[in-house]
Amino acid sequence: MLHMHDTNAIKNLLYSTFQMNSKSTFYLPLLFLLLLLKSTFAQLHVEHYRKSCPNVESIVHAAVKLKFEQTFVTAPATLRLFFHDCFVQGCDASIMLAFRNNSAEKDNSDNLSLAGDGFDTVIKAKAAVDRVPNCRNKVSCADILALATRDVIRLTGGPFYKVELGRLDGRTSTKASVRQHLPHPDFNVEELDSLFAKHGLSLTDLVALSGAHTIGFSHCNRFTHRIYNFKSKNRIDPTMNVAYARELRKECPKNVDPRIAVTMDPNTPQRFDNVYYKNLQQGKGLFTSDQSLFTDTKSRKIVNLFAADAAAFERAFVAAMTKLGRVGIKTGKQGEIRHNCAAVN
Repeated sequence: MLHMHDTNAIKNLLYSTFQMNSKSTFYLPLLFLLLLLKSTFAQLHVEHYRKSCPNVESIVHAAVKLKFEQTFVTAPATLRLFFHDCFVQGCDASIMLAFRNNSAEKDNSDNLSLAGDGFDTVIKAKAAVDRVPNCRNKVSCADILALATRDVIRLTGGPFYKVELGRLDGRTSTKASVRQHLPHPDFNVEELDSLFAKHGLSLTDLVALSGAHTIGFSHCNRFTHRIYNFKSKNRIDPTMNVAYARELRKECPKNVDPRIAVTMDPNTPQRFDNVYYKNLQQGKGLFTSDQSLFTDTKSRKIVNLFAADAAAFERAFVAAMTKLGRVGIKTGKQGEIRHNCAAVN
């Protein structure tokens, strides 16, 4: 997938090719390609709303902060919502759409566990933006979700970063589109790396983005096989810290209510930090996909770096979030600015 930072390199290549070809007949195809590039690349910019809604960031932040102060779940729920949106059809807020026949992305079984507080955060921020007369229907739900995600990361002690803006909202959303697009808790590093690579994300990006689990939570049924019946042998997953597994058994007894959830970081669950990686070093990754980042030698050195250097983790996380935020951007007639985040105009 091509991103906007590739534009100049491609233009230079085309220009060089043109210079080497003296035939005037090459001019028209070259012009066509340059025009195609201009219309294809998403023109994201941190000051996209400078004229149309100059205070959008402060408006969204105030709404997100209020919601966060009401319930901490706002943070992990919003962050997870952003990931699930970008990984399926791109960062186009298609995850927000709701249809009467329950056929949208949000209705897929892989998305049913998304907490309502994430959706509510975006809806309330959108309402706050639209209450400002000159901003009404000027800011996309996709951009509001991206801003809200940055804000909850900051509110939990994580890094502040500039958010590129200018996304349009998608018009389609289907259950079927979710299939094979989201990482599974039992994925190994090879499977994770293959999935992330489809979105132009590297192994370092994968490990950095997994660090979002530092404020994450999970329902018991997503991991109990690791603490009770690993590979049908009535034992604990050997890659898991035994004391940690026993603590999880207390929180998730057999036949527990599937709605019960536990935090993914047993040490600092409400702070965005690098303790997640220190947990992996001790066998305290909740999912197989978490712990595999340490057990696999390809990713272990990155885990060790982030565990030892919080600043290195934050830099890598910001870079990965910026790249993720460019995935599947809708432009022109591909999208719109929804008046209601849950419905197409």
